[in-house]
Parts: sequence; C-alpha cells; structure tokens
Amino acid sequence: MAKVRFFLCKIIKKQYFCKQIALCACLHHHSMTMPSSTELQLPSVEDTDILIVREMPRFFGYNEDFVFPHMILTLILSGSARAMYDMRVITHHKNDLTIILPGHIMHPMDCTDDFSYALLFISPKMLDDLRFHIFTHDHEKFNSAPVCSLTDEQAAHLLAIVDQLAIIANHTDKDLPHRYQTLLAQLAVGYEFLNYYRRDQDRQWAENRSADIFNRFIDLVVKHYRESREVKYYAGILHITPKHLSKVVRTATNGMPPVKWIEQYVTAQAKRLIETRATQTLQETAYLLGFTEPTSFYRYFKRVTGMTAKQYRDHRL
Repeated sequence: MAKVRFFLCKIIKKQYFCKQIALCACLHHHSMTMPSSTELQLPSVEDTDILIVREMPRFFGYNEDFVFPHMILTLILSGSARAMYDMRVITHHKNDLTIILPGHIMHPMDCTDDFSYALLFISPKMLDDLRFHIFTHDHEKFNSAPVCSLTDEQAAHLLAIVDQLAIIANHTDKDLPHRYQTLLAQLAVGYEFLNYYRRDQDRQWAENRSADIFNRFIDLVVKHYRESREVKYYAGILHITPKHLSKVVRTATNGMPPVKWIEQYVTAQAKRLIETRATQTLQETAYLLGFTEPTSFYRYFKRVTGMTAKQYRDHRL
C-alpha cells in the first residue's frame, strides 16, 4: 500500500490576509492526487494568532512568488530544498531555521524526495506586539540573514517550544483568560533561544555594512513601492549613489540589479491582488499599486512578466 503523505495544497487569501489553509492527502511522491474527502480545513491565522503545521512534505507551490502578510518560520526536518528569498537563492538543509518577515518574497524552487519541514505562521497583530515588546530594533537582521543552521539538540529544543505553542493556541480565551499573553511569553522564550543560537552569525551581520544597506533597501521597497519604483529614490533615502546601491544589490543577489528587484516585487504584489480580489478591476489594482494611470501599469506588468495583466488574471482565476 502506498504511503500516504500530506502537503499544503493551497493558501486561499481573502481581503489581503490568508483566510484558509488546506492540507490534502496524496499517494506516494510522484503520483499525487487530491481527493476532496481528505481535505482538512484549518482556522485562519488571524483567528488563532498563530498557526502551526508540525510536519509538511514538499513546498506549498513551486516556481511562483509568494508574498505573505504574516511572519513565517520554517524548520527543515529532513532532506534539502532550494528557494529564493527576496531574489536570493538559498539552499536549505536539515535543521535549518528560516524566518520570513511580512511583505518579503518567497519563491520555492525544488526539493529532495525526503524533504519535510515544520511551519509556524504568526499573525500581523501578534508580530506587531512582538516587535514592540521583544525585538524592537534587531528584527531587520532576518532580512539579510534569514537562515540559521542548528544542531540536532538545538532543533529539538525549538520544536519543543513549538509544541507548547500548539497546546496554548488550541485553547480559547474562555479556557485560558491570558491565552494571548501566554503565547507572547512562549514566543519570547523561543526568540531568546534563537538569539543565543545565532549569536556568532548575528555578530558578523552587524559588522557587514553592505548587508545592512541591502536590508534597508528591501525594507524601503516594501514600505514605499507604491510611491516610487525608481532606484534613485531609494538611493537618495539611503544617502548613497544609485551606482553604489546597484553594486550592493548585485552582490547580494548574484547579479540582479536593483531595478529588477523592484520590478519583481511590484509584479508579485500585483499578482497577489489579482488572485485574491476576483471582483476587483485591473484599473483598481493599478491604483492600489500606486500607478497614476492604469495604462502605465498594463505596460509595466507586460514588460516584466511577458504577459498582460488580463492574460494573467484569465489564467489564474
């Protein structure tokens, strides 16, 4: 009898936030089927504050850009995989912990047959509280150095914390009057351990000026892409020349110029809006992305993706 394996089949998003995550059964690794009777509907991240998938074989999608409003932590349990994080190729191995901050691009590429990982989603509200109470200034280090390689013992310690989070999250506020605060406290414990495990890596990160510039560039694009898609705009905020910024970004992304990074980010946001807001017109999408004229958005999207926005919408919906 073929071994039943589970994978994350899709994330249904509504009004910007992920509203549903479905786990579907599939038979053996190359003959995948998705019978509807095996679908398990999980609560949304916003309803439960956090969402944990303890073991997930394979990625939830390949060769597509994913931009989430949540903070996501992945811990590789077995095997290896490749993915692009903000257009940088990263190879993941067993015990690698990756932290993906909201608004950044994750692009799964491929994985080995024995690949599996644990997933932790943290809601925007809880992340805001974590930023205020726990990591008020140093969370930016996860942009330039999102992966931390752990030992077997360290990975086991963090998984034990995740298991405790799952127990707390599965209770209601009625059961645990201080449930939310307890979740924050447990996340704080995990963050302290993570900082300890990353101490040498973080020391090197703090000394790396180029990584800091690249990290700030990413944050600025995430915050201001609706206002400007020009490299000189971001170079000006960083108080460096466009040439210097280009050199930093090319070094960090193995040759990708900053204008290309901006284009990839804007089109990823455009695709997300098209896919998650079926009743929204393309003109409205253009305005939400900061284009003053819809025709400018249409030309921009086609130049970057090779297809029109209408063709993309018709293909995806």
